[in-house]
Amino acid sequence: MKHLKEIPVFATDAEEKAFWLTHDSTEYLDWSKSVKVRLPNLKPSNTAISVRLPIDMLDRLKIAAHKRDVPYQSLLKIWIDKKLSA
Repeated sequence: MKHLKEIPVFATDAEEKAFWLTHDSTEYLDWSKSVKVRLPNLKPSNTAISVRLPIDMLDRLKIAAHKRDVPYQSLLKIWIDKKLSA
């Protein structure tokens, strides 16, 4: 059985993030004992941003959203996600 290292105590989230970016988690955790969990009430965090669009582009976006019966902000998020996932 592999001896696992002790996970340090972190003062901040940034400190923990920096640690895991430079360390292999398999030295600290036995992933073979992991259990899949479902968190149905967990909502993704969102943040508001400001994007400057030409009026014509915004109008075309709103028309496309209306044809699909979705809010234009939602359609924009769908399109951005598809492009980023490609």
